[in-house]
Amino acid sequence: MLKKILCAVILVVMAITICGCFDEEKVITADMRGGKINERNEKLDSKSKLDPLEEQLNSMTLAEKVGQMVMIGIHGTELNDDIRFLLNEFHFGGVIFFDRNMESVEQVKKLVNDIETVANQKVPMLFALDEEGGQIARGQDFLPPAPSQESIGLDGNPDDAKYWAKYNAGLLKSIGVNINFAPVADVGSRDTRSFSDNVYVVTEFVEATVQGYEEENFLYTLKHFPGIGRSKIDPHQEVSSVDVDKNTLYSEDIPPFRKIISEHDNSRFMVMVGHLKYDAIDPMNSASLSPAVMTDLLRDEMGFSGVVITDDLEMGAIRNNVDLSTLGIRMIQAGGDIALVCHDYASQQIVYNSILMAVQRGELSESRIDESVLRILRLKSHIKSKG
Repeated sequence: MLKKILCAVILVVMAITICGCFDEEKVITADMRGGKINERNEKLDSKSKLDPLEEQLNSMTLAEKVGQMVMIGIHGTELNDDIRFLLNEFHFGGVIFFDRNMESVEQVKKLVNDIETVANQKVPMLFALDEEGGQIARGQDFLPPAPSQESIGLDGNPDDAKYWAKYNAGLLKSIGVNINFAPVADVGSRDTRSFSDNVYVVTEFVEATVQGYEEENFLYTLKHFPGIGRSKIDPHQEVSSVDVDKNTLYSEDIPPFRKIISEHDNSRFMVMVGHLKYDAIDPMNSASLSPAVMTDLLRDEMGFSGVVITDDLEMGAIRNNVDLSTLGIRMIQAGGDIALVCHDYASQQIVYNSILMAVQRGELSESRIDESVLRILRLKSHIKSKG
């Protein structure tokens, strides 16, 4: 009998212990589950807080996005109905000025402000100049130009290149321009535009120039990738091919570009791609339409994550050989971000409309457009507000 009572007591104690363990497990499990819920909510909250640039992107219509990917030249020295129409209808994200647009410091500043006011875009516009120095300088009647790059290189002091970059930045800021289509990173151009025909000298002087622009918080453009110093024909007139092997290109033409891309913030500058053909890389396509140049070499191999802009698509080297209505599409498919169309209003509209319609019919995906526009927005995030 005593044994039976003892067994019963033991069973009761075991039952109580087991129930207690179950309750404790329930509490622990609930606490853990609650922690996971909280952790999951925190992750959802962090995902809901989009990058400001992605928020800007998401606020834009497709038409506005495509406009960011075309940069134009205009005619006249003041706002007119043609310019108003272009900005309001096509949302072009940038303007390059030439002497035809420039009479004085105050006039250019007013033109910039009027354009930006009428455009009324969600992000700043790019306003560009080719201010290389020497003969390649705009508004020389009222903007004293820097020496040519060749002249600076011949003097042999990289500090001079840095000084003149800072000078150019100040000059362009004074008229409301926020990006320079310089420096020329080509080796051996025969037109005073290169620092030298020695790749090491060019690399050193381009580096000094870039430091000058960055110290002034000014946007700049490396051109003309992957180097047009070997060109025997003016690309404004017709296309030509660079017939050297890949090792020569990599060792004698590309190093100035490679150094800046690998050592500087890629969101602070653009790379302008020229219109030459490079037989060792892509004998069929001009660089500005070549996936092998812009995607395989520039993006994948060299790691460039910034904005790629074409040289003017109305140059003879490209316009005489490719249907205008396909240029913008092919540029994007090759890896580019901005099509530069400098002179003809009809051409600008054709390039814009062809890109827009290519997205609408599925030839280009909107996600591909978003990739480019996000890079453009990242570049523009460095433009200081005028307010």
